[in-house]
Amino acid sequence: MKELVEVIASALVDDPSAVVVTETEDENGIVINLTVAPEDMGKVIGKQGKIAKAIRTVVRAAGSKGGKKIMVDIQ
Repeated sequence: MKELVEVIASALVDDPSAVVVTETEDENGIVINLTVAPEDMGKVIGKQGKIAKAIRTVVRAAGSKGGKKIMVDIQ
C-alpha cells in the first residue's frame, strides 16, 4: 500500500522529492502517513477534499483482500 500512495501522490505534486510515505501497523489496522511539501498540500487534498477522499478509497479497495482496516493520514 505504501508504494501505491507514493505513486499517486508523486503524480499530483510539483515536488515529488518531498513526498514521504510511512506505514505503521497497530491493533486497529494499518496507518499510512503521507507527508508532502506545504505548497503541494492543496493539490493532494483537492477542492472540498475530493482528491484525498479518492486516495483513501483506492487504498481501502486495494487493501480489502487483507482483511485489515487501512487509514491514510495526510500531513
